[in-house]
Amino acid sequence: MTAGAPADDGLVDPDADRLREECGVFGIFGHPDAAAITALGLHALQHRGQEAAGIVSFDGKRFHSERRLGLVGDTFSGREVIDRLPGNAAVGHVRYSTTGETILRNVQPLFAELNAGGFAVGHNGNLTNGLTLRRQLVREGAMMQSTTDTEVILHLVARSHRNRFVDRFIEGLRLLEGSYAFVGLTNKKLVGARDPLGIRPLVLGKLDGCPILASETCALDIIGAQFVRDVENGEVLIFDDDGAHSHKPFPAMPPRPCIFEYIYFSRPDSIIGGRSVYDVRKTCGAELAREAPATADVVIPVPDSGVPAAIGYAQASGIPYELGIIRNHYVGRTFIEPTQQIRALGVRLKHSANRAVVNGRRIVLIDDSIVRGTTSLKIVRMMRDAGAREVHFRIASPPITHPDYYGIDTPEQDKLLAATHDLEGMRKFIGADSLAFLSVEGIYRAMGETRRNPDRPQFTDHCFTGEYPTPLTDRTAQETPPSQLSLLAEAS
Repeated sequence: MTAGAPADDGLVDPDADRLREECGVFGIFGHPDAAAITALGLHALQHRGQEAAGIVSFDGKRFHSERRLGLVGDTFSGREVIDRLPGNAAVGHVRYSTTGETILRNVQPLFAELNAGGFAVGHNGNLTNGLTLRRQLVREGAMMQSTTDTEVILHLVARSHRNRFVDRFIEGLRLLEGSYAFVGLTNKKLVGARDPLGIRPLVLGKLDGCPILASETCALDIIGAQFVRDVENGEVLIFDDDGAHSHKPFPAMPPRPCIFEYIYFSRPDSIIGGRSVYDVRKTCGAELAREAPATADVVIPVPDSGVPAAIGYAQASGIPYELGIIRNHYVGRTFIEPTQQIRALGVRLKHSANRAVVNGRRIVLIDDSIVRGTTSLKIVRMMRDAGAREVHFRIASPPITHPDYYGIDTPEQDKLLAATHDLEGMRKFIGADSLAFLSVEGIYRAMGETRRNPDRPQFTDHCFTGEYPTPLTDRTAQETPPSQLSLLAEAS
């Protein structure tokens, strides 16, 4: 079906119609500047979450916690803040809320005093049975201090009767569904864990002989740390004074990392799963040029996320690459209280046309994805207002037809443009002369795979295919029988 574009009656933030990043985690063990290094690592991971940041350190006797709403550079730049985080071990977290409100008690790392001592934990991902587990825990008498699914793991560890911390932690992990990359800190250990499918990324690095866990390699680069390897899917890593200890508590299975880490979430200079994110995005653009050529005078990226794909498209097509849209990075969400006249400016507060490049030309606009489509239609209008003769929109990923439940904040399905419109309907909605998406097969080729294996997909690609790799217990409002908490007692 098709539908017309909405009236231009609101101030549009070009970032509002994007897939939202999840979170970023960082941890270091044994370094005298642990908190300062963690702050730098979080700064490099800022793209993964801009709502809040937190650091917990341990000084050999007690834990210290600083959790703030806002950006890392605004909240952890002062020496006085770092001085309140002494110790040679620390974990940190940057947050975009996919579960729980943006309030201070939800800012991670979360911390609790357990029977064996303190435990701080930060989480990137989303537990698809987190609400179910939470309700069961509350019925059993648990007192929750936050509304985030991350708190569940604290309670599961606390309720375990195993003797060793690692066994209690693993026992809790066995009850979780969905995606997670955990970084935790006890009074003796740095802890890392990745879900059995490896949906969310986690890497291991080393600085001055000290182990580091981080969501992406860009967090290692900023501090001059050495990349060691990716944490394997389903792996639990423990670092203590005796060294490193790797545990594989889950049955072996092929990894299925989230394909959107390569399309949009990870920083272009990161290496994820042995692949350069920048190179993958460029190759997506080249594949798109082969699948959906256009007769045009210039290739223009929608900044910033469309830039690598636009370079690849231009190189493969032979059409010149130009910056036809200039982005203002210094306009905040509360820059101005919009009057109706200001609302008419729409997307121009952050995106402006480079008229000298656009006027009189046939242009190919390259973006990484279309979610609701509201920003895309604004940008097409802006190009036409700047004198573009033709506007051909090309998207360097397949149509997003299904929502995500693994840590990406996507709209419900009826708000996704590709789920409610056919290709022609989408083209009319955004007002382009033509519209095309990269195929699922094309994006697998860009990832270096010959083709998508329909029986065992190599990536978590449910946003395009509807094939969710884990149960969606909370979504279907079903409690998993038998009682998951009773399994704790049985396992003990």
